[in-house]
Amino acid sequence: MTVLVPLPFVLPLLGAALALISRRRKVWLRVLAPLVAAGVVGAAAALLAAVAREGVLAVQIGGWAAPLGITLVADRLSALLLVVSAAVLLAILVHAVAEGAGGLERRTEPGVFHPAYLALTAGVCLVFLAGDLFNLFVAFEIMLASSYVLMTLTPTAERLRAGMTYTVVSLTSSILFLTALGLTYAAAGTVNLADLSERVPDLPAATRTALGLLFLVVFGIKGAIVPMHMWLPDSYPVALTKVTAVFAALLTKAAVYSLIRVETLVFPREDGSRVMLVLAAGTMLVGTLGALTHDDIHRVFSFTLVGHIGYMLFGLALFSVAGLTGAILYLVHHIVVQATLFLVSDLMQARTGETSLRRLGGLARLSAFIAVVFFVPAMSVSGVPPTSGFVAKLALFQAGLGAGRPMAYAVTGVAVLASVLTLMAMARIWTLGFWRPRPEDAGEPPSSEAYTPGGVRVMRSVTAVMVVGGLVIAVFAGPLSSWSRRAAADLVDPAPYRQAVLDGRTP
Repeated sequence: MTVLVPLPFVLPLLGAALALISRRRKVWLRVLAPLVAAGVVGAAAALLAAVAREGVLAVQIGGWAAPLGITLVADRLSALLLVVSAAVLLAILVHAVAEGAGGLERRTEPGVFHPAYLALTAGVCLVFLAGDLFNLFVAFEIMLASSYVLMTLTPTAERLRAGMTYTVVSLTSSILFLTALGLTYAAAGTVNLADLSERVPDLPAATRTALGLLFLVVFGIKGAIVPMHMWLPDSYPVALTKVTAVFAALLTKAAVYSLIRVETLVFPREDGSRVMLVLAAGTMLVGTLGALTHDDIHRVFSFTLVGHIGYMLFGLALFSVAGLTGAILYLVHHIVVQATLFLVSDLMQARTGETSLRRLGGLARLSAFIAVVFFVPAMSVSGVPPTSGFVAKLALFQAGLGAGRPMAYAVTGVAVLASVLTLMAMARIWTLGFWRPRPEDAGEPPSSEAYTPGGVRVMRSVTAVMVVGGLVIAVFAGPLSSWSRRAAADLVDPAPYRQAVLDGRTP
């Protein structure tokens, strides 16, 4: 079933081209883009089923055998993340289209939004499927180009400034990525990940260490790992909320996935990584403490995003099946929950016209629905039982305590503290935004003409579905944990991955 492997990338790429050609037909775009996104979900689900039946699937584009050709690979980890990411991308797109007739299309050009969104979808899917470093680089460049377009929709001075910051930082990381790619090829003679996993262990230890640290910096910048994180809370909050929801859910997770793939396949460490443990602890603390110091809910959510990247890095830093299982569970949980929080903030802004906690208040009385759909993901991101966040954090805590190393114990303690700080940040939003009376100096709610009644119903329905999706992760934690454990075992022992990619290689 290798024919399924390229579909999650090819479908949105073709859809983006078709949307660009049809950019003046607004009604057609509102139908085309969700249909393409739904097709990506279907293709990803079919690919997940094929991987469950047959194991690792690899395809050589153009018939050139590895390691010379373009290799796309789907294994348990990439197939799982493809399904979750495609579903979230579809949900956010439907949410945006529902707003379109009222809010979004009065402020943006749909002929720009839909092609850029589908191109971003293609880039995200290619990250998960790329079997070599060069195509991984191409995937990030596709995401960079489309994300800059999305970030600067309805340009304002603040948005253009943030877009410039985002682009400069992204280009810097891209230059470093290209440098790392070139140095890797010079040292090992290949950029195919499976081939590198065989050749890199034979390189001098100093070369392996230098290359590993360079890739850590590259993906650390893209993933907003402390101290390479300040671009994220400075840029994400100023974009349209739908756009920020996509960025928060997937762009940083694509970087974390890439770091997991490269570090476990090319630079494995049996005794874990002290550098990563330190970075994980710093990321968790700085992010969650930053969330407590800001009044704008988008900035609060952006800092919690930074903090919770640290949990995923913690699982990777342990370099064990248990740690990687926790990291995978946390990736899945956080993709869904972080997107949900930003969609809820969009509903809050649509209802009150505010995002500042200084001027928010009384939302629990204004809208019980918004109160409920905020409360559930807020508790989940804080790790309160029995949510998906609790399941993922429990797996990481157990992995940290089971590592048998004092440093892992210390970082586990930091992770517990970061959970408490996250809960405090969410409780602050609840107290000021929902519980207290609405301040007298609060702004006026948006005009009822800004959103059509049908559009609001769809926006609320999509948000509710996302909340339910987070609950489903908790309900089916057993099967998901089992799948994640097998995916983690594949990362620790990549022999099946190498065999699938390099079978019939070019000598």
